[in-house]
Amino acid sequence: MAVYTDISEAELAAFLRDYAIGELTSYKGIAEGVENSNYLLHTSTGPYFLTLYEKRVNRDDLPFFLGLMGHLAGKGVRCPVPIQRRDGGFLGELAGRPAAVVSYLEGMWPRRPTAEHCRAVGAALATMHLAGQDFALTRRNALTVDGWRPLWERARDRADEVEKGLVAEAEAELDLLEANWPSGLPRGVIHADLFPDNVLFLGKEPGLIDFYFACTDFLAYDVAVCLNAWCFERDNSFNLTKGAQLLRSYCEVRPLSAAEIAALPLLARGAAIRFMLTRLYDWLNTPPGSLVVKKDPLEYLRKLRFHRAVRSAAEYGYAEPVAAG
Repeated sequence: MAVYTDISEAELAAFLRDYAIGELTSYKGIAEGVENSNYLLHTSTGPYFLTLYEKRVNRDDLPFFLGLMGHLAGKGVRCPVPIQRRDGGFLGELAGRPAAVVSYLEGMWPRRPTAEHCRAVGAALATMHLAGQDFALTRRNALTVDGWRPLWERARDRADEVEKGLVAEAEAELDLLEANWPSGLPRGVIHADLFPDNVLFLGKEPGLIDFYFACTDFLAYDVAVCLNAWCFERDNSFNLTKGAQLLRSYCEVRPLSAAEIAALPLLARGAAIRFMLTRLYDWLNTPPGSLVVKKDPLEYLRKLRFHRAVRSAAEYGYAEPVAAG
């Protein structure tokens, strides 16, 4: 979440007249994240979230994102629900941007995730994967292996400003991933960005938000994203207990196949370079004056270096289930 586009109270009040959510009482921008402009709204009927979709978001993808949230909520996944406009649609326009209002999801995201948080997230991710299996729409993942090289080329010339030697290291990693990326793994709807700030806990119950990277891809890739996002400590060391809890709880809901387990180290490397590259691009190109918290790309370079040494999913804490006997 972020704020790139400023809006006036008059503009917002006019926009909200197309919704049956009462009168606007207050609003404020949300500064976390990097992709869209987000505001917390308070109206006479309660709180809501407003998202203005910025230029990097393809308008044609919005029915997928909004439809997915409604589908998952209908299957019992705790997530925001798009609010219908008076004309029956879910998408409007505000300040020259496509915009939507979604329900407010109560909870707090964990600033320092524990093993208990990781266990809850593993189960929630698997539940989401199963709930999305019959979602009718699909969306290509623009930030998987065939999208990394073009993104890298847009940051390559200045990459060594961020860390000396980054150009050579990143290009060698991309060569390896492009040559060895797996195929034939189980596919479905994935969140693709399930970081701690996209999971709101109400007590012990997690709720999933910010589905604007969601797409159709390998389900195990989503697991790899979560290993990167949830199971490293602030010194970039991997916490085996957190990894074990996340993987065990995921598999209790949706068991990983042998092929998925074997591919997990490579998928984790791919997830690490994906976030390193998008952070690198944003680090070098975020407009001055934007209300955006820039994220350090070197955090994910260090995680990538850890994954290079991993030879099996056991090093992430995966354990074969014990047969009942």
